[in-house]
Amino acid sequence: MNKYFQIIIDSYSGYAGYLWKEITNPGLHNYFYMLLGLSAFFFLLEILRPWRAEQPRFRKDFWLDFFYMFFNFFLFSLIIYNAASNVFVQLFNDFLGLFGLSNLAAIQIGSLGVGIQLMILFVLRDFIQWWTHRLLHRFDFLWEFHKVHHSVEQMGFAAHLRYHWMENIVYGAIQYIPLAMIGFGIDDFFIVYFFTTLVGHYNHTNITVSGGVSATVLGALVGVFLLLQMQLDWLQSIGFVVAAAGLSGIVLGPFMKIIFNSPEMHIWHHAYNLPEERRYGINFGLTLAIWDYIFGTAHIPHDGRDIKLGFPGVEEFPTTFVEQNLHGWKKK
Repeated sequence: MNKYFQIIIDSYSGYAGYLWKEITNPGLHNYFYMLLGLSAFFFLLEILRPWRAEQPRFRKDFWLDFFYMFFNFFLFSLIIYNAASNVFVQLFNDFLGLFGLSNLAAIQIGSLGVGIQLMILFVLRDFIQWWTHRLLHRFDFLWEFHKVHHSVEQMGFAAHLRYHWMENIVYGAIQYIPLAMIGFGIDDFFIVYFFTTLVGHYNHTNITVSGGVSATVLGALVGVFLLLQMQLDWLQSIGFVVAAAGLSGIVLGPFMKIIFNSPEMHIWHHAYNLPEERRYGINFGLTLAIWDYIFGTAHIPHDGRDIKLGFPGVEEFPTTFVEQNLHGWKKK
């Protein structure tokens, strides 16, 4: 018991130190300023080229969602999630120890290149999260928590991280064992988190761009990542990134919105009125859209720019942070 108590103490002090370091030491691998930078970038796009031009720049619940971003990304971990996760991992490892096992790693991919490892992590994690997202819609007790995210009535980038704290636990618990079974030997998970956060912000942003534009941006990002593994001078570096962006725009452009999620697709996931035969939801993709096309849950009947958002009863749903995060626990 003392061991677990010490884990809790170390988790709180360790995460508090980490969070303070994030705030006081800006850098390339800094989640805090990554979130600020991405948010500022997409907010600027919303101002310059809004898809729904009549929607206020500071839309309904803008500041509530802005607080949700930092709560779910940082404060919740400080309050309980980091300590609880570390205790769970230790308990799980102790349980494995009863059977003479030290870990669950059934597949060792540490010998593969960093790029391949990151790709496997990204695809596997997104696939697990896609199924988890479907569960949140399929089971009533989980849907009550997920309603917080669907209570958004005007879409914008910050709506990405408006969700009930229980979703952190549900997603974390479901994906832990499958990911633990793969022995990743890399420290560059930041790249996956950065990319998925970027796409999540983009899916909720009040903008619309062509598949060619989004594919070009993707190519530029991949080019920058590959560039970090190479030794090129500045002129060669610029040429390499431009070539990667152009090639991606040409090759992936026509298929980009089938492979990846987009505002035009995700807006229908938040539709107030769902088709009767799709009452448990549509377009569940978080980063990749391809799962919805594979499993038959993709649904984009027309341009959804001005559709009503929310769910039947959203008009009576709690509107404050505290009330929303207590929702799901109270008896109806």
